[in-house]
Amino acid sequence: MNKFFKIVGAVAVINIVARIFGFLREMVIGFQYGSSNYSDSIFTAYTIPNFLYLAVGGAFTTAVISIYNRETTDRALFVKQSFTIVLITTTILTAVMMFFTDSLLQLFYQGKKEMEGELLTLTEHLFYWMMPSSVLLVLSSWYSGLLNVNDKFHLSSFAILVYNASFLIIAVALSYVVGPVGYGMSALFSAGIMVFFLIIGYRRLNTHPVGISFKHTLSTKQLWLMVLPMIIGGATIQLYALLQRLFATALSDGAISAVNYASRLMQFPQAILITAVTTVIYPILSRKEAEKDISGIRTLYSKGLHYLLLLLLPVTVFSYFYAENLVQVVFEYGNFDKGSTALTAPILAIFVLAMYFLAANMYITRFYYAKGDSIAPVVFSIVNVLGINILIMMLFVEKYGPSAIAWGTLVSAIVNYLMLIVYAYFKYGLKFGLFNKESSYYRAWPPFIIITLIVYLASEFLVFDYKWVTFVVGVLVFFVTVFVTYWVFGIEEFKEFIRKFTRKFKKA
Repeated sequence: MNKFFKIVGAVAVINIVARIFGFLREMVIGFQYGSSNYSDSIFTAYTIPNFLYLAVGGAFTTAVISIYNRETTDRALFVKQSFTIVLITTTILTAVMMFFTDSLLQLFYQGKKEMEGELLTLTEHLFYWMMPSSVLLVLSSWYSGLLNVNDKFHLSSFAILVYNASFLIIAVALSYVVGPVGYGMSALFSAGIMVFFLIIGYRRLNTHPVGISFKHTLSTKQLWLMVLPMIIGGATIQLYALLQRLFATALSDGAISAVNYASRLMQFPQAILITAVTTVIYPILSRKEAEKDISGIRTLYSKGLHYLLLLLLPVTVFSYFYAENLVQVVFEYGNFDKGSTALTAPILAIFVLAMYFLAANMYITRFYYAKGDSIAPVVFSIVNVLGINILIMMLFVEKYGPSAIAWGTLVSAIVNYLMLIVYAYFKYGLKFGLFNKESSYYRAWPPFIIITLIVYLASEFLVFDYKWVTFVVGVLVFFVTVFVTYWVFGIEEFKEFIRKFTRKFKKA
């Protein structure tokens, strides 16, 4: 377990740097275009390529790792078979999407006359540049899976760093030459750089070579049986972003951008942690499942969720009470003015409440996949994303505007979490929260209450004219409060972290 968390920590550090570059890209877009139709065009054009990357790429990666670890798999042949399937599938999907470009953009921009003409043409040009990157992004995800299954977690994480850094640098440089279209060109170029980096990393393993094979075996059948439900499940989860764009389109100008800025800010701490955990945990889970290590699986499940709770709930509290200040500090520069902040901050305040639930849902789903159950998470996702999420948005969008989009995400994420937790307990004996009798879960709640109270008071009374002073003071109060309360109430995970850090500092 200690080794697992050490690996997660190392991967998390790389992810932090990678996410910072990705986040800087959003900040630069805000600086250059604010909450305008230009920024809306950039975010809209990238929605579908990113959708395919996360849904299709994530499904293939998860399935490939699972089948690769099975004793009956001819790994050398399976590498070629899965590469062929991934390449052909993503190429066809990309070609279909590009063929229906006009229809897709009409779907996004229905009822918005101001998006006709020049701005619609801009979105089309961005889309034509960005869409081919889907093939490269999904292939990168596939290569990352092969690296992870060989315990080269840092390479797959570093590839994301390479992608985000090159995307930012190329986009900024080109945007001053060709305008917003530079972001589309950069999406394609940086995806190419990432897949090239991963190819080099995989070749250095001197393991099974990549190639083309159309041979059908039991492994290819198993791949499709796992991938199809996972694609549906992944697509359903990624529909959050797609539905957010569609509902925001019918609202005020800049609503798409405001929702995007708020969701990106919410995803920043969540994504750093959950990406690191899921990158490492699924290959380990697959091996433990193959070895029938039930005790080890249950320990990973409960401890992992407990760590997510200890880390993300305090961050949620801070982000909720400092939502406006966070938007000011991160985005309010250049063309991102006070009006953009006023539009974005209320959305962020609601989004951050879903932070833990979204991360936990992704974490728990990996345990279902490791047990070969890709159906239950899909059913739960469909019910919540396409049912509860849409219902909430439809009921409240007229009254609350863009904030209704965040409410839909929050409520559906909570219900999905409860479904996953309950089903995992009764079906697989995986225990957490109320189902777990360990005292560590209940010991964490008094600190959460104290942290909430103190951070609230700080956000109300320690407000200064300069936004950065307010932010720095708030962060200091937050960290001191978390440190003291976790120590006083005997949060063992926190004390263990302090002990390890102290030992390493003394050695240094």
